[in-house]
Amino acid sequence: MQYQVLIGRVFYTAIFIMASLSHFNAGTIGYAASQGVPMPSLLVPVSGVMALVGGLSVLLGYKAKWGAWILVVFLVPVTIMMHRFWGLADPQMATLQGAMFMKNVSMLGAALLIAHFGSGPLSLDTRSPQ
Repeated sequence: MQYQVLIGRVFYTAIFIMASLSHFNAGTIGYAASQGVPMPSLLVPVSGVMALVGGLSVLLGYKAKWGAWILVVFLVPVTIMMHRFWGLADPQMATLQGAMFMKNVSMLGAALLIAHFGSGPLSLDTRSPQ
């Protein structure tokens, strides 16, 4: 059972860690600007740092409750600003962005669970002092 929780943390955090690096390139910053993100040159890289730090924290189980809260603070504005399916005229794009919105909502739910319950076994938070 302890390996199940560790594997879950690996799968959950992979998207945050892998996607965080793209938050430092001009294409991602430009896309965020086109979506109306204020100060995208600052906020997009900051969001990349948040995704990386929060993801690594949960992955390693080090201060995982704090890391999960970082992911919550990351996910709320990103979900609202980047996946506004309700304002799209193209039904195909609205469906795609609606799915991305719901994906982020599900990840938000998982982050809230981790923020409450912690990282579980096989984590740095539960290691025994030596």
